[in-house]
Amino acid sequence: MKLDSPLFDRIRVKPDKDRRFQASAPTCEWAGCDQPATHRAPKGRDREGQFWRYCFDHVRQYNQSYNYFAGMKDDAVAAYQKDAMTGHRPTWKMGSNNTGGTKRFREAEPHEGMADPFGVFGEMGGRARPEAEPARESRMIRNAERKALETLGVEMSATAEEIKTRFKVLVKKYHPDVNGGDISTEDRLRDVIQAYNYLKSAGFC
Repeated sequence: MKLDSPLFDRIRVKPDKDRRFQASAPTCEWAGCDQPATHRAPKGRDREGQFWRYCFDHVRQYNQSYNYFAGMKDDAVAAYQKDAMTGHRPTWKMGSNNTGGTKRFREAEPHEGMADPFGVFGEMGGRARPEAEPARESRMIRNAERKALETLGVEMSATAEEIKTRFKVLVKKYHPDVNGGDISTEDRLRDVIQAYNYLKSAGFC
């Protein structure tokens, strides 16, 4: 966009206050320095929230030598680092309260026989419950397949062998040659054959 555009002044974001350095800013607190204090630096351990005000050169020099753990013993540093893992918040052993480690679960004993598949509550008497048997895969039966099974007169859970056996029985029952040439059962035989062929194409037999 051109800087002399009449639209430029309308869309330009103007700060609500002047953020430029003011001459009245405090001076650097480094000994013997009279430069403006443009940066803050933490004062150190046990003085959290308090800061020194330094110029750019002196805050950089201060940060290079800053050590939060200066003067602390090794075991105190290790304890601090361990507490830092939980954000310096108090923690208790699982199953214990914050008044002395008494296990509340032992008083009411609700853990007896409770499911503990991962062994988390083993020390409190929890027992691992045997895993349940995986559910059998159930095939979703569509309406056309359901109708074909009903035509053959077999259950929804019928095996392929049961369907084939039932089909042979019905063919012998409704075939005209078996009924002395009677063609009144031809329609029924046709339905049986179509139902069996459909189930066969669908993978049921």
